Amino acid sequence: MHKIYLDHAATTPLSEEALTAMLPYLKGVYGNPSSLHIWGREAKQALEMAREKVARALGASPEEIYFTSGGTEAINIAIQGLARNFSSGERRHIITSAIEHHAVLDTIGYLGRNGFEVTILPVDQFGMVDPEELATQITEKTLLVSIMTANNEIGTIQPIEEIGRICRERGVYFHTDAVQAIGNMEINLKKQPIDLLSLSAHKFYGPKGVGALYVRKNVGVEQIVFGGAQEKKMRPGTENLPGIVGLGRAIELATTDLEEKIRSLKKIRDHLIAGLLQIDEVRLNGHPEKRLPGNVNVSVLHVEGESLLLSLDLKGIAVSSGSACTASSLEPSYVLLATGLDNYTAQGSLRLSLGHGNTKEDLDYTVNAIKDIALKLRAMSPVILK
Repeated sequence: MHKIYLDHAATTPLSEEALTAMLPYLKGVYGNPSSLHIWGREAKQALEMAREKVARALGASPEEIYFTSGGTEAINIAIQGLARNFSSGERRHIITSAIEHHAVLDTIGYLGRNGFEVTILPVDQFGMVDPEELATQITEKTLLVSIMTANNEIGTIQPIEEIGRICRERGVYFHTDAVQAIGNMEINLKKQPIDLLSLSAHKFYGPKGVGALYVRKNVGVEQIVFGGAQEKKMRPGTENLPGIVGLGRAIELATTDLEEKIRSLKKIRDHLIAGLLQIDEVRLNGHPEKRLPGNVNVSVLHVEGESLLLSLDLKGIAVSSGSACTASSLEPSYVLLATGLDNYTAQGSLRLSLGHGNTKEDLDYTVNAIKDIALKLRAMSPVILK
């Protein structure tokens, strides 16, 4: 049976290079980086080398990088930590968009229930935030704007540089969830007006359970977790050294020869899109051009997405019907609904996210499988098609 993995937006396989880098710190180098003896100093050196690699990949300074347990924790520290620092002042307004990851929406929702005013921006039919609309919502009370770099479901890339410029001109902090962006588009914090950025290693062939937060110098973020002095008290607790070393190696690889990787991925992505759109009553979701190089999100009309997903699984093809964080829900994607799709169309959506090792032959097999399954499921549907 075929085994075709098309769910790289949920997680990527750990690369051999990242695993090799991690192995010494899973076995021989077991010191605590906070210890002063030689075992601890050896561990501390590895920790700081990984920090330098992350900083170099992002165009940041090492002292602006903080290691976390993943993207969700990084997002919480960024948003809650900034809000806590300004909780006694009048700047208690936060702006975000309707299609953010739940790590952002739930964190900001919590703050909204605890004294902050929240504005949730709509998106257009392609899932794009309008910077001009954003600018009209900023007031003298606005503290933070949090807009993701690229959407995890439909792949739409937001105009973050323009958004960042607006925020900087108005004296507002700008956070971006870049979890899906690393290794899929250029991030250069020397040039981009971003104050806080969150990422997660397992989205770019690193290990699960480790991420990082970038905090621009002089941005006041208070700690939200207590119990130690690690990561300059920003994220207390003994560091996950093997994971951090793996993250450092993975981001180093992910940002090397990036233009060529993007070009190669786009080529097979566009081949897949072309094949899928030849199937009757299939529509592409997300922006037709400004989208992640490996993202394809389609609605297969008159077919329930979960049924299609499970049928593909039986054929050895791994896809998803949306974010992995809401995969157990049978509700239609809130991201697709925010773009204006009705419940019926949104329920028939599939996300196919490409990565290393996928070939045109894999994608041709997948297109044929989707076509055959859709025909069978439509024939079984009680809905009368006109």
